[in-house]
Amino acid sequence: MRKIFLIVILLTLSLVKSNAQDLPKWKITELEDYIAKSETPLVISFWATYCLPCIKEIPIFEKVIKENEAKGVKMLLVSLDFKESYPEKIISFATKRNFKSYIVWLDETDADYFCPRVDSSWSGVMPATLFVNNKKSVRSFIEEEMPKEKFESELKKIFND
Repeated sequence: MRKIFLIVILLTLSLVKSNAQDLPKWKITELEDYIAKSETPLVISFWATYCLPCIKEIPIFEKVIKENEAKGVKMLLVSLDFKESYPEKIISFATKRNFKSYIVWLDETDADYFCPRVDSSWSGVMPATLFVNNKKSVRSFIEEEMPKEKFESELKKIFND
């Protein structure tokens, strides 16, 4: 019985460790490349595990994105958590809350460097959301918590129809 228990614990730990490798860390240049190469409408939510408004709006955003998946829209969650949270805390947090979107951790510490590269108006406040459609040359940036109605309104602006 002890052997089985030990095997289960080891398997669980190995799964947790392998999942920890599933959270990519990106530099701002990688994020810029991802945005530039996107061929579909794209929503990027900048969030952190310690940002209560971020945590509140992500499930709403994901639900609306799911309702509009036929329009090809994609969502990317960019974690701005501190280095100490990467990767285990971020993965555990997102898993516990059942986040479905692709998540990356932004491996940058100088907000004066990376914020203006996302949008010249970004002061660094979270939540912050970037809406992009390269085919329509549409790009908008919202630096505030968004209720569902406002998110839906901004999302409609980037659709191809």
